[in-house]
Amino acid sequence: MLAMDIIPAIDILDGRCVRLYQGNYQLAETYGEDPVAVACNWAKLGAPRLHVVDLDGARRGTPVHLDVLEAIVAQVPCPVQFGGGLRSFEAVSAVIERGVDRVILGTAALENPDLIKQACAHFGGRIAVGLDARGGQVAVRGWSETSEVDATELAREMEKLGVSAVVYTDILKDGTLSGPNLVELQRLTDTVQVPVIASGGVGTLADVLNLIALEPHGLQGVIIGRALYTGDVDLTEALRAAGPGRWQDVPPDDVAFA
Repeated sequence: MLAMDIIPAIDILDGRCVRLYQGNYQLAETYGEDPVAVACNWAKLGAPRLHVVDLDGARRGTPVHLDVLEAIVAQVPCPVQFGGGLRSFEAVSAVIERGVDRVILGTAALENPDLIKQACAHFGGRIAVGLDARGGQVAVRGWSETSEVDATELAREMEKLGVSAVVYTDILKDGTLSGPNLVELQRLTDTVQVPVIASGGVGTLADVLNLIALEPHGLQGVIIGRALYTGDVDLTEALRAAGPGRWQDVPPDDVAFA
């Protein structure tokens, strides 16, 4: 079995580490006052990658928490991917200059495909596209607007432009712990050849195992948020299940969220 990355999510809103419910900013729940400390804890547990989202930046259209991002990158040994408000080439460049391994462009995929093309040409494999879908249709601007564009069809177009990966989030599943949208994920992984990273809905270890079953079709990883913070999914157990070489033992006393 090939290893699948288990990727803890660190969503930043007003400087805190939060989780939303179905993308609703009004239903944000705080899980840490210091996102850098949270990131370091996940890294200590052996996370192979971290997924950092600037929620304030997603709403405003430009990154807000670059200082927090820079601190996270400086203090964790694993690669970091970042999204939120990246709607210009200058913004993408600024994030990459801070040491991010992969940037995730969301709204730009729908509204500015030329930016995707330019970024892919300049930064190569460090550009991914984030497709956030509500009922299979792409949502943009911090999930506040839903288009009539089919997420899978947009993924096909982004693949042609050269993106290195697709991060697919089912908004109606996000933060609910009700299980991922396996049907849409299967459709996506059967459609595109680039690696797909799933996000939204994971609530149990069984959900992780179901996602692993999709891996032969291109699933590279899964982003897990609320379930890790609530303890419904144990990161070490998930890493063991996802494949060899993806975890390390850490004394429980070393792990304490800020």
